[in-house]
Amino acid sequence: MSGVTARCGELWSDRCGLAGLCTQWAGFDGARGSLALADGWTGRWRAQWRASDASVLCAVRDLASIPTSRCEPVRRFSWRRGQRHRPGLQFMVSTGRHHGFESIAEQRLLLAVDFAGGVSDVLGQPFRLRFATGSGWREHIPDFLAVAAEGGLLIDVRPGERIGDDDRVCFTAAREAALAAGWRYLVVTGWRPHVQTSLDTLSAQRRPLRDPLGLQSELFAAVASGPRSFGDLVAATRLPAVARAHALHLIWHRRLGIDLSTPINDATKVWASPAGAGR
Repeated sequence: MSGVTARCGELWSDRCGLAGLCTQWAGFDGARGSLALADGWTGRWRAQWRASDASVLCAVRDLASIPTSRCEPVRRFSWRRGQRHRPGLQFMVSTGRHHGFESIAEQRLLLAVDFAGGVSDVLGQPFRLRFATGSGWREHIPDFLAVAAEGGLLIDVRPGERIGDDDRVCFTAAREAALAAGWRYLVVTGWRPHVQTSLDTLSAQRRPLRDPLGLQSELFAAVASGPRSFGDLVAATRLPAVARAHALHLIWHRRLGIDLSTPINDATKVWASPAGAGR
């Protein structure tokens, strides 16, 4: 991108993926020894899915063959008075529909997945994994399975300070199952500084936005020669107040770029994204 040079700690909005936005737990090696991974384990471990209100059982080696578009959460989301967590529904532009979550942490994850883009579907509570350890059989239900053209991304969400010994074993088992299916796996423990507030700001303008005044063309023209501050960028258009919404929309859709490692304000540098980066 013309005029922009990455510095240590920067997070370019038009280049980053989910893994760059979040902090992750990575203590798999310490728990892997607890799992029973002798020859043939992918045939012994099982995954229980739910499709058309019926249970579907498969070996872990066959995970990737399940048509996820027909599946539904294996465990229902519940709402009741006095519960400690806050479930709800999050709309995702990537899929064009709402997806259930069981906590604020999961809601933030869905927003970040939507911003990272490239997904065609997201299935909450996708399957119940039954896996073997040295002390017997156990079960774990991952939080989300994101489906993309390049493959699946299995995700668990848990604040780092709340990950206990049992969680470590379950997360490591989920990772082994994901790798056997050719998927990636993440345990999201939190977010890099300013990412949450920045995504909240950008998401206000993520839905389709009509541009009858041609302000988006003016924004692109204003950064054609190099980065400009957000305030100067919108001021270069005929209607700065309206152009603010369009600038946020273009940043969300990666047609303009900013550094997400700092708060979004009028001093934020904005640049034109490389060809093909937008969506």
